[in-house]
Amino acid sequence: MGYALQYPDKVRNLLSILFLFTIGHAIGNTIIVGKNKAITTLRQGIKAAKDGDTVLLHKGVYKEGNIIIDKAIYLIGIDEPVLDGDNKNEILTLTGNNILIRGIHFVNAGYSAMNDYAAIKIIDATGVIIENNNISNTSFAIHVANTVHSIIRNNTIRGNNKSEHSSGNGIHLWKCENMTIVNNSIQEHRDGIYLEFVTQSTINRNLSEKNVRYGLHFMFSHNNSYLNNIFRNNGAGVAVMYSKNVRMLNNVFENNWGSSAYGILLKEISDSHIENNKFIQNTVGIYMEGSSRIQIGNNIFKGNGWALKVQASCDDNSFHNNNFLSNSFDVATNGSMMLNKFYQNYWDKYDGYDMNKDGTGDVPYHPVSLYSMIVEQNPNTLILLRSFIVSLLDKAERVLPSLTPESLIDDNPMMKPNKL
Repeated sequence: MGYALQYPDKVRNLLSILFLFTIGHAIGNTIIVGKNKAITTLRQGIKAAKDGDTVLLHKGVYKEGNIIIDKAIYLIGIDEPVLDGDNKNEILTLTGNNILIRGIHFVNAGYSAMNDYAAIKIIDATGVIIENNNISNTSFAIHVANTVHSIIRNNTIRGNNKSEHSSGNGIHLWKCENMTIVNNSIQEHRDGIYLEFVTQSTINRNLSEKNVRYGLHFMFSHNNSYLNNIFRNNGAGVAVMYSKNVRMLNNVFENNWGSSAYGILLKEISDSHIENNKFIQNTVGIYMEGSSRIQIGNNIFKGNGWALKVQASCDDNSFHNNNFLSNSFDVATNGSMMLNKFYQNYWDKYDGYDMNKDGTGDVPYHPVSLYSMIVEQNPNTLILLRSFIVSLLDKAERVLPSLTPESLIDDNPMMKPNKL
């Protein structure tokens, strides 16, 4: 009796793409392009190619304006040839099915305030693979629209980082489905990775750092996952807005500092998971506004200004089994009501006791201090952060709570850090 292999949908999609590439190109011809070859320009090589062919682009600098590929071909660089946009052109435009671009250095794509010029633009495509390329000194590096079942992986992307208004995004996806963004290194763009109207996609093992605005930015993008990424030294780490069913697992958010800097900014999102992440030395670890039914568990919050800012507009969220270590403020809020649950978290500021030795404190912990409420209403009072009077205020508030949200408590604080 035989058994059929069962694959998750996303794995099956990737295998289908690779199968089509293998079959389609096993019977194709190879076209060689180089300065000392019979075909000396990439434009000529693309024109000569037919579906299923491979174009090998040899080492050299090619300034040929915007080249359009609308055939199912491989374009593979040998010894990292350079496609130069001369600071005025898009470089490569892809449309159609089953196109691969590998091993090319793209530089100096043009900039336009009216049009999103990019080093690589992908429009109305299926089964595209962009891998092992180097993209530098561009506004938009890879711009993708109306595309499905495609992969962007193992690319090194360096922007020109002028300002939020004059820079583009490293990887920009609009109205796409079943996309895989994996193992890319992205720096010095407006947003490292940007998704708008994107569904059923995975962002995995990317490094996004030193971007003007966000390392990763979601807008109206549902049923996506971002996993095992590092977001470091960005204007803010990640923004997830107007989305639902987002899985945020095993990421690192660190050193995102500034007056409006967050590890994660959540605005109007629901039914999502934030688990097994590390929030280290951010102005705010997680800022939440208008967010509901989110599981926030098994995370480490260490050395942040605020570990959590949970606005009164949030409800039915669960914060559990997290470790809060060396944060200036563990939790802040702007209201007196709290409609969220906190349980079995470890708080290094907790000084309760455990008489029955079950590992949880016998006294509930109130993570919102009186001083944090004062700072929320008058930021200038931060100057008193380490003063003796602040310590007295907080101790008095714990004895006779009056201003902090009475319902924002952890009934089962852990006596030792959770094993994460």
